[in-house]
Amino acid sequence: MNSIRSIKNLKGKTVLLRADFNVPIQDGKVCDNFRIKKALPTIEYLHKKGARVVIISHAGNDGAQSLAPVAKILKKFVPVIASTKTILSKEEIDALPKNAIVLLENIRREEGEKKNDTALAKALAGMADMFVNDAFSVSHRAHASVVGVSKYLPNYAGLQLEAEIKNLGGVLTKPAHPFLFILGGAKFETKLPLIKKFLKTADAVFITGALANNFFKTAGYEVGTSLVEEKDFGFKAMLKNKKLLLPIDVTTLSGSEHVIKTLANVLPNDKIMDIGPESVKLLKPIIADAKLVLWNGPTGAYEHGFDKQTKAILKLLANAKAKTIIGGGDTVEMVNELKLEDKFAFVSTGGGATLEFLAKGTLPGIKVLK
Repeated sequence: MNSIRSIKNLKGKTVLLRADFNVPIQDGKVCDNFRIKKALPTIEYLHKKGARVVIISHAGNDGAQSLAPVAKILKKFVPVIASTKTILSKEEIDALPKNAIVLLENIRREEGEKKNDTALAKALAGMADMFVNDAFSVSHRAHASVVGVSKYLPNYAGLQLEAEIKNLGGVLTKPAHPFLFILGGAKFETKLPLIKKFLKTADAVFITGALANNFFKTAGYEVGTSLVEEKDFGFKAMLKNKKLLLPIDVTTLSGSEHVIKTLANVLPNDKIMDIGPESVKLLKPIIADAKLVLWNGPTGAYEHGFDKQTKAILKLLANAKAKTIIGGGDTVEMVNELKLEDKFAFVSTGGGATLEFLAKGTLPGIKVLK
C-alpha cells in the first residue's frame, strides 16, 4: 500500500480524495467536527505540495443531507470551495485554480455509489490524476468512491488511513500485556467475532452495554425488559472462560427512576440501561495494571442520558499509564465531549469499520490500494 508521502511530485496534479465527513448535522449545523479535523492533515499535505484537491464524501445514508454545513467548518481551516455537484467535468476541473480545494456534494446522491457502479467509478476517476483514500470509517463499504475508483487511477493511502492501520493493526499483531479489551454497545452478532478473537489474545475481556444482558440472562439473572438477543450465540460456553469479565451491578430504568442495583435485585419490570459504579471499581485495578487497553462501545444507553459510567471509565483511562486505543463512534462522542482525546494514544474515526478491521485485519477499501 503506497502512502501519499511516497508521491514524488504533486505540483500541478489533481488528486481525488475520498474523505469521510459523515458527521452529525442538526438544523444545518455540524454537531461534532472530529472526523473533519482528522481529515485536515491529509488535505493540508496535498495542498502544500501544490496539488489540486477534489474531495468526495457523504453524509447520512440516503444522500438527502447536504455537505454544505461541512464546507462551512472546513473553511475555518483551509480555503475550500463548496460545489453543488457530485461530479465535475474535465473542463470544470481545469478551470479551477491549480491548487484549489473543492468539496463536492454528497456522493450518495449518485445511485451507483452503493452499487459500486463501474460507470460512476470511471466518471469519478476522470476528474483526477490519482486517488487517495483517507476515509477509514467508510472503507468497510465496497462503494464506487471507495473501492471502484481505485481500479482506474494510481492510488494511495492518506495520513489518517495510515494512522488507523498502524494503531489498530498493532493491537492485532503485537499487543502489549497485560492487555484489557472492553467491548460495549449492542448488536451482538457483529461483535461476536471480536469476543472470540480477543478471548484468545487479551488478558481480560470486559463485556458491557446491552451485550452483557445476554450473559446475565444465561447466568440465571432477571433482566426484565432489557435488550437481549433472541438467538443463542454460545453464551454458556463463553461464561466458562476465566478471561471474560462482566459487570457486577447495573443502572436500571425502574418506572421513571434511574436506580443502581445488584444483578440479584433486578425486577421483571426493570430495564437495564447502564452498568453501575461498583463495576467501574472492579475495572480500576485492572486498568491500573494494564499496558494496553482497547475499548469499543459505551457501557450504557448514553443517548438516553445513561452516560455516567462510560464517562467514569474514560476518566480512569485518561489518567492511567496504559496505552489506550478508543474505537467506535458512540464512545468517541463522549471522548470529544469530555475533551480527553489528547489523553489517549489513539482515537479511531471508525464505527463499523473499526469492528470489521479488528475482526478481519483489513477492509475492502484497504485491500484495493496497491
